[in-house]
Amino acid sequence: MNHKEFASRLRGVFGFPVTPFHQDLSLNLKGLARNVDEMAAFPFCAMVAAGGTGELYSLSIDEIEAVVRTTVEAVDGRMPVVAGTGFNTPMGVEIAKRVEKAGADSILVLPPYYSHAPFAGVLDFYESIGKATGLPLMIYSRDWAAFTPHQVERIADRVPTLACWKDGQGDVRKYQRIMHHLGDRLAWIGGLGDDCVPGYFSIGVQAYTSSISNIAPKLSLDLAKAGMTHDPACLDKLMARYVQPLYAIRERHRGYEVAVMKDAMEMLGMPAGPVRPPLMNVLEHDVPDIRALMEIYKEVR
Repeated sequence: MNHKEFASRLRGVFGFPVTPFHQDLSLNLKGLARNVDEMAAFPFCAMVAAGGTGELYSLSIDEIEAVVRTTVEAVDGRMPVVAGTGFNTPMGVEIAKRVEKAGADSILVLPPYYSHAPFAGVLDFYESIGKATGLPLMIYSRDWAAFTPHQVERIADRVPTLACWKDGQGDVRKYQRIMHHLGDRLAWIGGLGDDCVPGYFSIGVQAYTSSISNIAPKLSLDLAKAGMTHDPACLDKLMARYVQPLYAIRERHRGYEVAVMKDAMEMLGMPAGPVRPPLMNVLEHDVPDIRALMEIYKEVR
């Protein structure tokens, strides 16, 4: 199938596994394989390997390749695997080539390292990575990498493999303008978090990437279903009981997003381990709140 046909099938939820580490911060590939195999039993539209939640920027190129290969093997054809890349142009290109050989079905490009890059340079960055493989490309617009509708159009013109746009800004007003400007030229993905599901699906995204998929896959699927069917009563109930309390803990400190998810996974019996610096692990006084919330999450596991 072509890139547009591939993208059109990405509906619902992207599973977004963490990258487990041992206590010495080495990769725990056995734990990753176990987690991904269990997640892939649920009907996600795709599985993301070495994305933001997977601590991409803490990994070496060899480690990224190993994480993607392990994920591909664990998924075993049940859904497409999307592999992360980023950093700078030479590294981004090399990672893209390696993960294609490792079996990835699509490439997710995180912003490049330089946070004050001119648009022309960013455009060259995306174009180079897009040309590195024949795989469909997904761009993650997050942090400083924010674009106007016309800039997104220029990127799509220059990068013919671009198939999906993943929003990480959370500005539904601006995202809606981008979507309206480009129409069905790209697949539109909500990428900021499970707490943004109501806003994302209200403007017509076709899928979202879920951190909660690590600890409650069925809940993430139920959130997407309620969003896609425009069932506000169901969505409000799920958000109030499960999503908002979790995200309130995640927001207590910068960079807490992955650490809180990893602690929650360990409490539920899944290998996750610590985070790598510059992220920090969960502080001791926050652990009881996560543990109490995971007792509630057992309702939806």
